[in-house]
Amino acid sequence: MEKNVLNTDLTGKVAVVTGAGGVLCSHMAKVLARAGAKVALVNRSDAAIIQYAAEIEDEGGVARAYKGNVLDRDSMEEVAKQVMKDLGPCDILINGAGGNSPRAQTDKEYYEKGDLRDPATRSFFDLDDASVNGVFNLNYNGTLIPTQIFAQQMVERGGGNIINISSMNAIRPLTKIPAYSGAKSAVSNFTQWLAVHFSRVGIRVNAIAPGFFATKQNKQLLFNEDGTPTARTGKILAATPMQRFGETEELEGALLFLVNDKAAGFVTGVVLPVDGGFSAYSGV
Repeated sequence: MEKNVLNTDLTGKVAVVTGAGGVLCSHMAKVLARAGAKVALVNRSDAAIIQYAAEIEDEGGVARAYKGNVLDRDSMEEVAKQVMKDLGPCDILINGAGGNSPRAQTDKEYYEKGDLRDPATRSFFDLDDASVNGVFNLNYNGTLIPTQIFAQQMVERGGGNIINISSMNAIRPLTKIPAYSGAKSAVSNFTQWLAVHFSRVGIRVNAIAPGFFATKQNKQLLFNEDGTPTARTGKILAATPMQRFGETEELEGALLFLVNDKAAGFVTGVVLPVDGGFSAYSGV
């Protein structure tokens, strides 16, 4: 097993990671395993997490894959029971499930006269109710429900650690994606609410707000088919003082710091940007 960057020791702890089929959260699961945690990878589809769990085991870690829907309470309760049976009670919960929908975003950054009557343009007035609700539910309720389920195991023992995955959208709403921006803002607010609510039973609650990372999920938005950057990529990099995308490995320090009860024992209610300076840059 590789050593972790902060020497955070999670030996004997059980970590549950939702959305573990994605690039960033699957990497977080591996990082937690390398720190000694027994990791439960949870995802709506199980093909990817079965592979990731096997990779963790091949490295000498302990991991199990669980198919579960974060929006289905019965599903999450069943996963929690199985995790308890296989690995033990949850000590660390990473709420990583989330996502966006093309039908919940506009085609243009700015509304222009005539867009309302243009069938080729999805304007603000054309946003699909079901898709907007779906984006908000996945990101917000998909954080709330697993927390309700797994935090029960924490409060009974008087300790635990919850990390929510927020976004730059929560700090500065990005153009075209109002539903996702609003949902991630809700996740950040919920993080602070939970931090206060659980502060007297030994549970710390924080969030990581990644900046722009080039992953399989957003590759088509950032690069053209020939590999050249899209116009949106140009804007992102122009607004990122470090002038590059983040590397997945650059989330490790934030994660290992926040779950380290010695290093971050007095840290709760924080939304930590990992963004190359994006949230600090005013544009002038």
